[in-house]
Amino acid sequence: MTDRTEGRRFVEGSVVRGGTQRQGTTTDQRLLESRGPTDWVHTDPWRVLRIQAEFVDGFGTLAELGPATGVFGSARTPADHPLYAAAEQVGARLAAAGQAVITGGGPGIMEAANKGAAEAGGISVGLGIELPFETGLNPYVNLGINFRYFFARKTMFVKYAQGFVVLPGGFGTLDELFEALTLVQTRKVTSFPVVLFGSSYWSGLLGWLRETALTHGAISEPDLEMFTVTDDVDEAVAAVVADPEPVTPERPE
Repeated sequence: MTDRTEGRRFVEGSVVRGGTQRQGTTTDQRLLESRGPTDWVHTDPWRVLRIQAEFVDGFGTLAELGPATGVFGSARTPADHPLYAAAEQVGARLAAAGQAVITGGGPGIMEAANKGAAEAGGISVGLGIELPFETGLNPYVNLGINFRYFFARKTMFVKYAQGFVVLPGGFGTLDELFEALTLVQTRKVTSFPVVLFGSSYWSGLLGWLRETALTHGAISEPDLEMFTVTDDVDEAVAAVVADPEPVTPERPE
């Protein structure tokens, strides 16, 4: 199996490594690894300072961002794919509406949304993450932060975005989607609009939620009203810009 990271640079927080300077593990991996020698007892407390620094950098950089929408989607979507074009349009329309666009800063859908926002003269935010197969923020980010820790990065997404447009994606996209929905469902955050773009892609998941999760009592009917499903760029943008009445799911007695 060919190593597709060979010869490429590796972003580790604010540090860029390449060649023999690449490390074999990520910062998150080293933090979460509890097996082996017990020297982690002495090193983990010091990691708190690095974690604190990531929050300070994030809060300081984004505190005056203004209205913003998060756009999620697959890093694997090629530039000639219709979804890339749709994400680019979403980014441009959001920027035209006075919204900053926040993505994970990577390629694919993220790059497309950043491109649309940047070329429309808007604020194009990229919140990058240290991964062994990523090489840094895409070239359309005009305000970016590279994180070592997923949890610090996720906090910035939910703190500074007033809504989310979620295009087709994989595990990372699903993780971001369900984190947002869970925070709304459990009332940890003020409810904000969530748009699922691409009805054919999301139909299987929505069917499972309704036919399995709902019928088993794992979720309630109002939980399925927390998001809008559409194939129309204008409708997607309107749903997050119009600031609709918050949807607060009813909790079971």
